[in-house]
Amino acid sequence: MQIQKVTPNLMVQDMNASLEFYQQLLGMERTITVPDQAPFVFAAVSAGSAEIFLNKNDAGTPPKAGGISMYVEVEGLDQLLARVQQRGWKIAIELNETFYGMREFAVNDPDGYMVIFAERKK
Repeated sequence: MQIQKVTPNLMVQDMNASLEFYQQLLGMERTITVPDQAPFVFAAVSAGSAEIFLNKNDAGTPPKAGGISMYVEVEGLDQLLARVQQRGWKIAIELNETFYGMREFAVNDPDGYMVIFAERKK
């Protein structure tokens, strides 16, 4: 067996807010929606080989996002941080340099999933 890919599959309360976060703030492209027209119950967003699935949570209770985080390595961390700040998105973990050679900051998406952005120190 060889693992080909791992794709986060997030349960979301507000599909429009989640799509706006991943598309507008992070620059990901919407690649799949079900159904084809809103209101969507499923969507996929991607950037390069990275992909995230979004599923509308119709269970009536918010998803438990506390134990889930995504670690996203990027090029252009400073530009992304500037875009996040310009849009007034709350920073969950301030920009910092780690002992393992990365610069990182984090935000929470609309459902509370922590998204940590990192770039290798040059």
